[in-house]
Amino acid sequence: MEAKARPLHIVLVTIGSAGDLFPFMRLALALRKAGHRISFLGPHQHEPFVRDAGLPFHGLPADPAVLDHPDLWHPTRGFGVVWEATRPAMAAVPTFMATLPPDENCTMLVHPLALPEAALCRAARPGLRIAAAFLAPSNLPTVHDPLMLGPWRVPRWVPHGVRRRLWRSLASRFVDPIALPGLNAARTQAGLAPIESLIDTIVSIADLSIALFPDWFAPTQPDWPQPLVRCGFPLFDPKPDAALSDELLHFLGQGGRPLVFTPGTGNRQARRYFAHAIEATRLLGERAVFLTPHRDQLPEELPRHVLWQEYVPLRALLPRIAVLVHHGGIGTTAEALLAGTAQLVVPLAHDQFDNGARVEALGVGVALPATRLNTRRLVACLGALLDDEGVRGRCRALAGNFERDAGVEEVVRALEGLASQQ
Repeated sequence: MEAKARPLHIVLVTIGSAGDLFPFMRLALALRKAGHRISFLGPHQHEPFVRDAGLPFHGLPADPAVLDHPDLWHPTRGFGVVWEATRPAMAAVPTFMATLPPDENCTMLVHPLALPEAALCRAARPGLRIAAAFLAPSNLPTVHDPLMLGPWRVPRWVPHGVRRRLWRSLASRFVDPIALPGLNAARTQAGLAPIESLIDTIVSIADLSIALFPDWFAPTQPDWPQPLVRCGFPLFDPKPDAALSDELLHFLGQGGRPLVFTPGTGNRQARRYFAHAIEATRLLGERAVFLTPHRDQLPEELPRHVLWQEYVPLRALLPRIAVLVHHGGIGTTAEALLAGTAQLVVPLAHDQFDNGARVEALGVGVALPATRLNTRRLVACLGALLDDEGVRGRCRALAGNFERDAGVEEVVRALEGLASQQ
């Protein structure tokens, strides 16, 4: 009989939106089920989600004003906004780790943007093991196809050496000038040598890398860090038993399957997006559901063919709609794949361009960058998806092969093995 692994203390650290939070919560619940002690560190506004799941929570500072920053969703300047906004939270991570007994065997499982601070923790706790959870393929830099540098697709014929130089050129312009001054000051204070490239350093810090997306969505690339553990999408629904509202059920019952538009729960700058959606659906003669917690982005009076909802459990809604139009966040993308729903991805920044390109490559949707969004293009893309029976067939086939939580137990075992090395 196989011996049960001794209980571990796993410190999980995540930042960002609910899309960043939920995969860590799914892993935390699996680790707790395996008998391990959990410390969950995340932005303080996510406390209700974590507490409701019965997990111990340690809030990190977060300023909601960042959602109104004009460059938050900019294709190239968005990283700088996110980096600066998350530094106060990340500065609290070494402080938390310093409160733990120095001889306690603990392991960190962190968001990629928390890796620099995890390295500071290891400097103070020699032997500390660090695992990095990469939520989307673009979090792992590669020179292999498909290669998106922000909104720009690199052609297949471009040699790998040139691709590597393009990566470094982009990082030296938009990433390193923002990240390195403060990071190197903290490293110097911790007795660590300064670094010259944030991206090169991030992928070298972790003792174990975990890809939180399946191989069929993004095959393992030769230049990804090793050792690497693959996992399916670790989907988490904070309200798995939530029912659709009576208002929404009535709307759904009035005709054919509607379209659904969501720019992401954290997007408070989507007024133009919704204006085009209203006009495009009117021209197409289609009904639409608008999902956003920020009602002020919509006209005071909506046309009869549009229904606004603050929150809807996607898992209950998506099987009943025709097309999901969304920003390309990895969590929303995964839910649409699970439901077998056609997707129109309208990426703005961050990992969204790469996710949109992969949806297109799978043949289950199309991508239309937000910078090119207008009513005419929206009508054309939606019309093509609505008329394409092949897309719907591929969506159904892919959903039939979708394995929820595939690889989660392997991740738990890998973390147990990593901790045993201390």
